[in-house]
Amino acid sequence: MDSLKPAKIVSDFASIGAYKSHLPLKDILIRGFLSGGYLGFATVLAFSASLQTGMNIIGALVFPVGFVMIILMGLELVTGNFAAVPMAVMSHQTSIKNLVYNWIAAFSGNLIGSIFFGGLYYIAITKMGHIHESDIINKIISVASDKTLVYKEIGTDGWITCFTKAILCNWMVTMGVVMGLVSTSTIGKIVAIWLPIFTFFGLGLEHCVVNMFVIPTSIMLQAPISISDWWIWNQIPATLGNIIGGFVFTGLLLYLTHYKKETEIQN
Repeated sequence: MDSLKPAKIVSDFASIGAYKSHLPLKDILIRGFLSGGYLGFATVLAFSASLQTGMNIIGALVFPVGFVMIILMGLELVTGNFAAVPMAVMSHQTSIKNLVYNWIAAFSGNLIGSIFFGGLYYIAITKMGHIHESDIINKIISVASDKTLVYKEIGTDGWITCFTKAILCNWMVTMGVVMGLVSTSTIGKIVAIWLPIFTFFGLGLEHCVVNMFVIPTSIMLQAPISISDWWIWNQIPATLGNIIGGFVFTGLLLYLTHYKKETEIQN
């Protein structure tokens, strides 16, 4: 059997959070940059699969490839850290100061990587700005508009909707990170990671790092979305909701029910 017990998984998750909170800034930024790029690749793969098959559920089925690469390579995804690092704080393995440091650095790395990938992808799909109409371009603009302008139209209710969808999203995303620890085999990790990540994407929820690619890229593609629309109606509520979803529903609750010190697990 290559599966681990929940108490061991949660203990390992807290230790990983502590490790991440003490990483040098250079490492967090590089690993965060790569994570932003990998999620950009996964997002356009999912959009392409949806367009080619006419079935959004197929897009959701292929999307987890990005998360698998991130988790197996030990990279920095701020949404996963919204659960892992607080768990390290609760288990007295790191400090609030280190938590804030990790979150800001990982967020920054994810943002830079996402926008960088978006710029390269813009060049690829527009042939350096010569093509302005295609199925994938329309898809990116449509999704980004749904994530900003539709919320803006209904005001406060739209902001709350984005925030709530972000809570639900990171409840699943952080479970994807945890599930990456349930097995000692690579194939076991991949299958376990796939389940919650497929779920969140299939439900059309709000992930702040995915949105760091989708919305800025749509702006490059001349979508009628402003920088303020992006941040006020999506990036801010999505990030806050992701913090709540990851910290409360994964980090806190799993800690309360499963966390045990290493000596307790061995006994």
